Amino acid sequence: MPIRPGDTLPDIELQVMGENGPKKVRTSELFAGKKVVLFAVPGAFTPTCSAAHLPGFVVNADKLRAKGVDSIICTSVNDTFVMDAWGKAHNAEDLVMLADGLGEFAKALDLTQDRTASQMGIRSQRYAMIVNDVTVELLNIDAQGLDQTSAETILDAL
Repeated sequence: MPIRPGDTLPDIELQVMGENGPKKVRTSELFAGKKVVLFAVPGAFTPTCSAAHLPGFVVNADKLRAKGVDSIICTSVNDTFVMDAWGKAHNAEDLVMLADGLGEFAKALDLTQDRTASQMGIRSQRYAMIVNDVTVELLNIDAQGLDQTSAETILDAL
């Protein structure tokens, strides 16, 4: 069963790009004591993710922070180097680009999708969450499009 509002995020070790290369981080460290907007995309550099999903959060980062958000985190089943390059390509320096290279976080949340038919393997579903001190307050999932997971929808929910 997928994670739901009221559930605690699983404590998983993932990676971000540090000053000297990939750096291990735990989800418990990223979310503890903070109000966080977490959004996931099926793949970095993919058309919808690059044209609309990530840019929406970049453009609205200040508005999200003005509503009390401490951190905005983007995750995808991609490696640290890809997530870092994608973030730089979209001026997402104010966001945490969280690499779920093995899909462990997506699996632990039970929010995966099988994209093997299009040569992408097992990926994350497209979702957006509001997380307060490691507890999920809101979870929106989009099977198609960005109606439920856009930055604007999350802004309205805050």
